[in-house]
Amino acid sequence: MVDDDFMVAKLHSRCVSAMDGFTVVAVAHSGAEALRAAERLRPDLVLLDVYLPDMDGIGVLRELRAAEERHATGHTVDALFITAARDAEIIRAALRAGALHYLIKPFNQAALQEQLRHVASMRARFDELAEQGEARQADVDRIFGTRPPGSRELPKGLAAHTAELVERTLREHPGGLSASECAEAGSLSRVSTRRYLEYFAATGRAEVTLRYGGTGRPERRYRWVG
Repeated sequence: MVDDDFMVAKLHSRCVSAMDGFTVVAVAHSGAEALRAAERLRPDLVLLDVYLPDMDGIGVLRELRAAEERHATGHTVDALFITAARDAEIIRAALRAGALHYLIKPFNQAALQEQLRHVASMRARFDELAEQGEARQADVDRIFGTRPPGSRELPKGLAAHTAELVERTLREHPGGLSASECAEAGSLSRVSTRRYLEYFAATGRAEVTLRYGGTGRPERRYRWVG
């Protein structure tokens, strides 16, 4: 976690640590401190602010990339920018330096956690590709977050990586899940999960059944049918 503001770094660190599978190994408040920590700890992911007291975050990422080439150990670090910088050229420079994404402050905790889930999902896909030995175009499209011509586009407000998480959760539970159960299994909010489930139902990829209890409205349950 790299941010010159001590309180912001602490707040974001708590958000990261609350995510399953994530551990904050170091907090840095300058570019030089970040580079020393990365050299020593070899993290998988660096969360970078642009505005630092000694150098900007893009410079830090470029130094990290140069160090990877010098050492040639095979270890690479992913980077996610979390910053108040809104200038288009800065955003373009971050992308060219190899950033996975760019979150503009202020943002809520859910936005950061969604990007962390995306990072985890992407790394899992690369692990799967390493086992396969070679990639299909569909595998590459999933990693880059693109869709081939003619594929169905998600409605506005729905994110591809969250849709994939909900889809994977349903696939892992062939007996079906309620919105609450799916949200808990995927570490998502129930309201957000229900939107994706209803989208899948409307497009014919999920089947909806009703479970009747003693009182009140029946529970909607969703089963993936592809």
